Amino acid sequence: MKNYKRYFLTSESVTEGHPDKVCDFISDSILDDCLEQDKNSRVAVETLISNNKVVVAGQITSNAVIDIENIVREKLKEVGYTDAETNMDYKTCDIDINITKQSNDIAIGVDDGGAGDQGIMFGYATDESEDYMPYPISVAHKLAKKLAEVRKKGILPYLKSDGKVQVTVEYVNDMPIRIDTILISAQHSKDIDLATLQKDLIENVILEVVEPDMIDIETKFYINPTGRFVIGGAVADTGVTGRKIIVDTYGGIARHGGGAFSGKDGTKVDRSASYMLRHIAKNIVANGLARKCEIQMSYGIGIQNPLSIYIDCFGTNRIPEGLIIKIIKERFDLTPKGIIDYLKLKEPIYSKTTNYGHFGREGFNWEKIVQI
Repeated sequence: MKNYKRYFLTSESVTEGHPDKVCDFISDSILDDCLEQDKNSRVAVETLISNNKVVVAGQITSNAVIDIENIVREKLKEVGYTDAETNMDYKTCDIDINITKQSNDIAIGVDDGGAGDQGIMFGYATDESEDYMPYPISVAHKLAKKLAEVRKKGILPYLKSDGKVQVTVEYVNDMPIRIDTILISAQHSKDIDLATLQKDLIENVILEVVEPDMIDIETKFYINPTGRFVIGGAVADTGVTGRKIIVDTYGGIARHGGGAFSGKDGTKVDRSASYMLRHIAKNIVANGLARKCEIQMSYGIGIQNPLSIYIDCFGTNRIPEGLIIKIIKERFDLTPKGIIDYLKLKEPIYSKTTNYGHFGREGFNWEKIVQI
């Protein structure tokens, strides 16, 4: 068969108790608290957690009055960091705070509506799944979210909040045809045996999420392959804001500009332009202009309009790509201010974006389908 092409693609997701995601959650919660009080807040906050220590650092220029230590402890409690031996204790952990104001040199350009930094951003969409996301990352996120759900609802009360999911999908001629491998590493209490955990996760997580026709007799399941995952969270691993940028976007199947999202307000194009490009790419596919679409834009600090726009539809476009770029420029305001206004990025929505991917989930303006 001359056109037959077979390959395997893998994507990863993590649970809300993964240390990197805890840091993202804290940083975005600080941003939300600032925006609740002052819509024009400029925020760029990073969090680091390790063992029994939390460090929050960055720049905030805002009229908001916030209690960062209280936010940190509340969010640690919310994700299940309640045990100093197995993850971290929100009540007793040490918290260091080092916050300054945004540099006046940056503010000069941002105050006039320019980008808050230079950089390149990508947006991507495909029709291979209902959420217009690559199928492997779509399934991985759903599995990670289900892990949290069965833990919080008490269906599997022995689960802890840390965990990872990895999904490998077999493609033929660029379409997913089956799931080849599902790997889950889930933190658990010390009194549960491995066989019970494996059986419970297959029945209550995997089979509840994955379409039956995507699993076959050759599909491989690896659940806690080391045999034990009791110590996790910040006790076992250091977490840092912005270290899960592939989990946050397209699972490694589309390109990435390198900029993280969490803890940054909308003037930072790493975040706002990436959201806008996802919106545009999704709508190019949803409106039938292409079956797959990747867009790149670049910005210069203090400059309002993007320096470049590039599009690749991988041969699936129904009209010339140059014409699609023309439609994009006519339909959308791609200045930072235009993006912020269009997507309503001054609202305190960001802590909701932290887990299970920033894209492919309903409830965000960049995921809305519009006519173009």
